[in-house]
Amino acid sequence: MLNQKTLHYIAIFILWLFHVSGILGITFGNRNWFVERTGLNLLVTVLVLIFFFKIDTFKKIFLFIGLGIAGVFFEYLGVNYSLLFGDYEYGENLGTKIGGVPIFIGVNWALLTYISGAVANKIHANWLLKALIGTGLMLLLDFLMEKTAPIFDFWKFEGGIAPLSNYTAWAIIAFGFNCIFQLFKVKGNFQISLHIFLVQLVFFSYFYAYY
Repeated sequence: MLNQKTLHYIAIFILWLFHVSGILGITFGNRNWFVERTGLNLLVTVLVLIFFFKIDTFKKIFLFIGLGIAGVFFEYLGVNYSLLFGDYEYGENLGTKIGGVPIFIGVNWALLTYISGAVANKIHANWLLKALIGTGLMLLLDFLMEKTAPIFDFWKFEGGIAPLSNYTAWAIIAFGFNCIFQLFKVKGNFQISLHIFLVQLVFFSYFYAYY
């Protein structure tokens, strides 16, 4: 029977295996095969977060679901009414949609808030500064993702470039989410949160430079 520490290391290994395999596979000519399995990658990442961050109390579950629903709501306004983020639409590689918004996008808002908040908790003690740090981490990932999103058929903006309003809205919403995260005083696994952040940072930094 594997102990918790061993399972922890296996989970970190799997996170890096999936993302590094994606980098290699896409780079060496299997882009469509790997990109079409983005939903599976996100699912594995979320399951790792749930199990090892330990989203196992009513407060943590309620907050995670609430952030996910709020994320879908804001994206719904963006996709259907061109509010907040600009004029854009989602592609086909992020799975099932509700009102034009992939469910995984809501899950991703929640996931990014949790991991950014957990990393920020290690950097500073003041809740407001932690919220600002978490916002910065989320905004960094969004900036890197925007370049490859249309190439991978995740989403695309009218004209092909994300407008300034996208980053402004992202920053405001991410700050709000991080404030809520800090006010809820959620505690979780720092190492898992850090590795989830780092694998995404490495993945999207690589393709930001590659393309």
